[in-house]
Amino acid sequence: MTEHRSKDSFTSNFGMVAAAVGSAIGLGNLWRFPYLVGQNGGAAFIIVYLALTALISIPILLAESVIGRRGGGAPAEAYRKVTGRKGWGTAGILGMITCLMIMSFYVVVGGWTIKYMMLSCMWQFHRGAVIDSAAMFGAFTSGSISPIVYSITFIFLTIVIIMLGVQKGIERTSKLMMPMLFVLIILIGIRSITLPGAKAGIEYLFRPDFSSFTFDSLLAALGQSFFSLSLGACMMITYGAYTPRSSNLTRSAAIISVSDTFFALIAGCAIMPAVFAFGVNPSQGAGLVFVTLPQIFTQMPLGGVCSVLFFFALFLAAVSSAVSLFEVITSSLMSITGKKRTTSAAIVALILTVTGSVCSLSQGVLSGVTVAGLNIFDQLDYVSSNFLMTTGGLLTVICVGWIMGKDAFTDEITAGGTIRVSKNLASALFFVIKYIAPVVIATTAILIIV
Repeated sequence: MTEHRSKDSFTSNFGMVAAAVGSAIGLGNLWRFPYLVGQNGGAAFIIVYLALTALISIPILLAESVIGRRGGGAPAEAYRKVTGRKGWGTAGILGMITCLMIMSFYVVVGGWTIKYMMLSCMWQFHRGAVIDSAAMFGAFTSGSISPIVYSITFIFLTIVIIMLGVQKGIERTSKLMMPMLFVLIILIGIRSITLPGAKAGIEYLFRPDFSSFTFDSLLAALGQSFFSLSLGACMMITYGAYTPRSSNLTRSAAIISVSDTFFALIAGCAIMPAVFAFGVNPSQGAGLVFVTLPQIFTQMPLGGVCSVLFFFALFLAAVSSAVSLFEVITSSLMSITGKKRTTSAAIVALILTVTGSVCSLSQGVLSGVTVAGLNIFDQLDYVSSNFLMTTGGLLTVICVGWIMGKDAFTDEITAGGTIRVSKNLASALFFVIKYIAPVVIATTAILIIV
């Protein structure tokens, strides 16, 4: 198989894995996962989430990597090359649009992380501080200027990394941020589980209660697995194009998924024990991070220090995921227009400044602009997570399972026979990609619509 890979590629398998783990480990773990656990019965949700990730999400992640490395270009280009059909480039364009929609509201939340990181560094959440965290959060997010400024700051920090390129930007920062992020969240987790009354939170996380697990919880678990691993958004197709032929894609997919899941569980241990220790409702949605936790920090020993560590970790998680989403859009624009990386990244930044500002204002002056009862911010989240990502995932498995075929799939994961992969494992993975994953994704999408 002839490679068409960009000269600016990852220098090592560790670099690729670190970047991909950075994409997977984001606000989906620290912001979304804990409150979904809280809303869907604790450990019962986690068990189903782990099962779906192992059985469905890892094969899909691998399928994206195969398309990316075999195609060796931006998503649209990669799809065209592996299928030999020009029309399949539309699947890559869909991935770019999906990332653009996600980034439009993601940069807003990224701006929130900067704001709260600054507040924590100003010692606003130290033990004994008197704050109305709900009013504080509401006043900030509904503003017309301040949250937009923070969103633009977040965009600027992300674009700097993207403009530096794959090796000097994405790979180098991922190698630095990922170990730091793991250490920070483990420290916070240790502090949380040592609080008086934290035992109830640990039991909530790890003692199954299927009586409170519903069919909607099943859909939420699958949706979270897709969202957390960025499946269907062409992230691994983009990173796969930068991956050396000598890298073991199967092992990398497993490492990425296990790292993401481990981090999500540690994030749960960092948040839920503290929530229970102070008698807070664990199913408070997104406000669990920006409203509930600041209030908890003001009541716990070393709360000020913990708040600084937590919101810095939240910021790192937001940046690491934003970089991958930004790169999908940038590489696609480079492929479509032929413009240089710096120019393409600047164009993307300008677009996101506009769309991100609109999303931010939808929390305030534009809150009355709704579609099906959802404001612009929530509508973009809903459509991208429930429809575009699932559609992208479905196109991925159809491409690999029904067009590329088993021989091409096996050739890629074994790098032409130079990497040893069990025949039984290869067959099982391909079976899931070709038969199981399409049925699961399509059924889930139908049920969401109904």
